Amino acid sequence: MDLSNIIFILLSLLVSVNCIMWNLEPNSRKCLREELQQNIPVIGEFEVSEAPGQSVDYLVTDSKGHTLAKRQGITKGKFSFNTESFDTYEICFISQVPQNLRGISQEVSLVTKHGVETKNYDTYGEAAQLKPIEKELKRLEDLSEAIVQDFAIMRKREEEMRDTNESTNSRVLYFSIFSMCCLLALATWQVLYLRTYFKAKKLIE
Repeated sequence: MDLSNIIFILLSLLVSVNCIMWNLEPNSRKCLREELQQNIPVIGEFEVSEAPGQSVDYLVTDSKGHTLAKRQGITKGKFSFNTESFDTYEICFISQVPQNLRGISQEVSLVTKHGVETKNYDTYGEAAQLKPIEKELKRLEDLSEAIVQDFAIMRKREEEMRDTNESTNSRVLYFSIFSMCCLLALATWQVLYLRTYFKAKKLIE
């Protein structure tokens, strides 16, 4: 195995592909949240087990409550959207069961992809008339760029956290100095007050 294949495998492991499966109880709501950067394409593929008389809806929203995708009475399908800003996005699956039914749990499976993984390189390769190795190199290039961008974002966040930490430490230091000055002033006032009091009572000269 040459170096390019090893690098490709390592980069592929870093691609964000999430697959999850759970049981959705009757008349319940299950939500998944993820923090994403701006202008990131997201696609999802879901499948819900059937249950007579029951239905499941899905809803995709951001932290401001804006609806990005929704559908009622789902069984199997896909959804897609682009992130408008750096935000936390939520995908919810909602069980709907009539009151006259007892209801049973339904199995829900969800696969989500975002960023580079949403691109169809087979279609791109055919349109650009690329050879298989050229298609893989293009995929590798996009993965590398995505990882570099992720590291840049992580570095920026680390700098912001460090600045916040330094600012907090400075404020704590100033507050500690102020507190010590207040305590010293209070102790001095107490000593002077007690000295005056004892002199007035002629307990000391």
